Amino acid sequence: MNRKVQSIIRKFRAATGEYLWAPPVSPGGAATLMNFPVTEAEDMPDIAADSYSIAFGDFQRAYLIVDRMGIRVLRDPYSAKPYILFYTTKRVGGGVQDFDAYRLIKFGTA
Repeated sequence: MNRKVQSIIRKFRAATGEYLWAPPVSPGGAATLMNFPVTEAEDMPDIAADSYSIAFGDFQRAYLIVDRMGIRVLRDPYSAKPYILFYTTKRVGGGVQDFDAYRLIKFGTA
């Protein structure tokens, strides 16, 4: 969720009157929502009609990042001496591995 959604969620209370949101316990720690850690992502949309503003789940299980070993280095044969240009490339990719490991929370029109 983004910072604006967090400011709204911080006001939610349980039936017992306790806040669902808990600030970080130690410096550099993460805030929690119902004892689950919260990560801020400014790319998530604000709360609006039919918006998916909160993503919840185990993202280590849901998403796989593939980092191929090695870096390719190509020397530019046309650069003027004494200056030599090098082009480096590295292959990295990723994708959803388990769609059941996370959920997007959709807000209604009411």
